[in-house]
Amino acid sequence: MTPVQKLIGDFAPKLDELTDEVLFGDVWERPGLPPRDHSLITVATLAALYRTEQLGSHPRRALENGLSQDELAEAITHLAFYAGWPNVMSAITQLKDIVETEAGAQVTGSE
Repeated sequence: MTPVQKLIGDFAPKLDELTDEVLFGDVWERPGLPPRDHSLITVATLAALYRTEQLGSHPRRALENGLSQDELAEAITHLAFYAGWPNVMSAITQLKDIVETEAGAQVTGSE
């Protein structure tokens, strides 16, 4: 079961289908950009547009797609002058929470 299916599958099956098949199954898989670049663009766009709810999962995906914590922090910092301070402060705190949660999970998992 995909994350979108878990989130909205029973409630909005067509939106789930479009998200999984078109967005993640086609657009994200197009060969013109590697997944890393798709992630960078997505995180930057969601941060710039203050889409904090959607931003929640994408920094994690960006890390999985090869971006480093430092690269994501730098990209978000760069946006401050273009997208506004409140937008980037929200985005950077979400990234920080994700990185700290992941680090905590790794420490707990290794004990």
